[in-house]
Amino acid sequence: MNTTSKKKRSVVIVIASIAATGGLLFGFDTGVISGAIPFLQDYFQLTDSQVENVTALGLIGAVVGALITGRITDYLGRKKVILASAFIFATGAVWTGMAPTVNQLMISRFYLGLAIGVSSFAVPLYISEIAPTKIRGTLVSMFQLLITVGILSAYLSDKAFANNSNLESWRPMLLVGVVPAVILFVGMFFLPETPRWLMSKGREEEGRKVLGRTEDPEFIDVVINEMKRDIDIDKSQASWKEIFKPWLRNALIIAAGIMFFQQFVGINTVIYYSPKIFLAAGFEGAEAAIAASVIVGVVNVFFTIISLFVIDKLGRRKLYFIGVSGITIALVCMGLGFMIPGAGKWFLVISMLVYIAFFAISLGPLGWLIITEVFPTRVRGLGSSIGSLSNWGFNTLVVWTFYKMASAIGNAKEVVIPEGKVLSDVCPSCVGSVFWIFAAVALIGLVWGYFYIPETKGVTLEEIEEHWRQGGKPRKLKMK
Repeated sequence: MNTTSKKKRSVVIVIASIAATGGLLFGFDTGVISGAIPFLQDYFQLTDSQVENVTALGLIGAVVGALITGRITDYLGRKKVILASAFIFATGAVWTGMAPTVNQLMISRFYLGLAIGVSSFAVPLYISEIAPTKIRGTLVSMFQLLITVGILSAYLSDKAFANNSNLESWRPMLLVGVVPAVILFVGMFFLPETPRWLMSKGREEEGRKVLGRTEDPEFIDVVINEMKRDIDIDKSQASWKEIFKPWLRNALIIAAGIMFFQQFVGINTVIYYSPKIFLAAGFEGAEAAIAASVIVGVVNVFFTIISLFVIDKLGRRKLYFIGVSGITIALVCMGLGFMIPGAGKWFLVISMLVYIAFFAISLGPLGWLIITEVFPTRVRGLGSSIGSLSNWGFNTLVVWTFYKMASAIGNAKEVVIPEGKVLSDVCPSCVGSVFWIFAAVALIGLVWGYFYIPETKGVTLEEIEEHWRQGGKPRKLKMK
């Protein structure tokens, strides 16, 4: 690689790294609430049901943000939308951290969720359009990696501010989100708009200038021709009616189904509620529970990195069955962790780490990858939107019902505190039983996967489309 190519690659890596801070913020604001919950629950004297509402409202905001982002990014451009998300992240962090009432906290969580939904769409799109062809996959994967880094950063921040003697410890936990938001805003201010968006608006010369900073000269004309072809395809983008045609039924089932199992094995109950889960298992105090959650974050990052190296070697189908089998066993053990006297809490921690490891190398990355592969080019945008919205919808439903399911199983107590409010005290065994429900879902996922998870490794998008048109079964799809 010559000096010019190295310099351009360095520029691209800096650009992608700044933009990918949106992924870090996505992960941070997803994970930070977990450490804050034990403190704000006591501070505002909330029931578990109210805690679910505070958590779920952030996800509902993300659904709304994801829904409105597509058309806005096409109209205003990728850069402006990411700048807007950074502003919402920053002001949302201040609003949540300073919230005087629980109602204010709920509204601010919804507001912050808007930024999460916007960034989940706009940031990967920006990176994919700004990155050179040769390293596009690696740089886009950086977004997923930084989500896990953001979750870990949130756990570490929660641990740093956790103080059992100060119920307002949750405030600095939420306020610290201003720092990465400001970094993203200032950094994006100096970054260029993507060449593809500029081309779509007829600003070819500006697009060429940006490509001149990021792409090798011999590839510029080729890339521009590819962009023009893709833009023409987008202009003839299919309607919603077309995606529901019978020959695409399997692709839709795969997109919605893999997101269902990704969420209904309970991953985000662990991400959002891990300190409360550890407290229920016998850890003394929020500080100890948050410290245990940090280990969960470390394992999540480590195995997400591993997934980047194995996903194209093992293939989608094999990795799915390895991951979901491990998830099933780990969930059974997590349930047992609530019922083993004495050593149960450490058994739970080990089981949870195994669970996170298997999820991070399988369902975590596979869900987002497969929905981009099973749809033909003409309907891929619509298909990916259905998969993404399914993910947010199932995510919200699981997080909102976690403690409701535990209470419904039985033995839930109502504790009246001096101020007259009621806190639910769900028994540990009931929480453990919910993990067994997740294990049953994972077991069903193995059966579903046998029929519906395709092996898309080494298969072209054209071959996948032809397979569907001929009425082929998902499990019969393989490289010719």
